[in-house]
Amino acid sequence: MTTPPDEPGAAAGPGGVAGEPRVALEDPRSAEARALIGALDDYLDGLYPPDANYLLDVESLCAPEVSFFVARLGGMALGCGALRVLDGRTGELKRMYVAPEARGLGIGRAILGAIERRAAQLGLGELKLETGTAQPEALGLYRTAGFRPCAAFAGYRPGPLNLFLAKTLAGGARRH
Repeated sequence: MTTPPDEPGAAAGPGGVAGEPRVALEDPRSAEARALIGALDDYLDGLYPPDANYLLDVESLCAPEVSFFVARLGGMALGCGALRVLDGRTGELKRMYVAPEARGLGIGRAILGAIERRAAQLGLGELKLETGTAQPEALGLYRTAGFRPCAAFAGYRPGPLNLFLAKTLAGGARRH
C-alpha cells in the first residue's frame, strides 16, 4: 500500500505552505526514510530493553498491508509513521517518530492525521497502537487525539513498559 510520492494523490496533507508540515506516502527504503527509522531505533533502544521493542524493519514496512508516511517541513524529512492493516476493520499505528529538533511543531499530529485519513480511505473503523511508558510526549499526543486504553492485541505481550491504546474512527468500518 505504500505509494511512491510522485503518484497523484500521494500527498496526505495540504502541505506546500511555509511552516506547515507536508505528509505524504513515501518509500521506506529511501535514504531519508531509513535515516528516520534508524533514529527512531536508536531512540527506542535508549529507552527500553530489546525484548520490549516491537519494531517493524524497513522490509516489513514495504509489505502490501502497510502505508508508510514521511513528514517534511521546508523539504526536510523530519518525521514518519505507518499504518499496518491488521484485518478488515482494524489498523495499527507503527513507527511514529519526529526528529527532536522538530518536536512541538505539529508534525506528529500531522502524521497521525494522515494515518487516520488513510485508515478511513481503507474502510477501517479502529486504530490501535502499542507504545512505551517512557514517552510522555507521544502518550499526550495519542490521548488528546482520542486514543483510550485497550487490551493487548496482535500477539503483543503486556508488560510494565508498554501500553495499548485504541481509537474508534469517525464513520466506523464500511459494511461488506
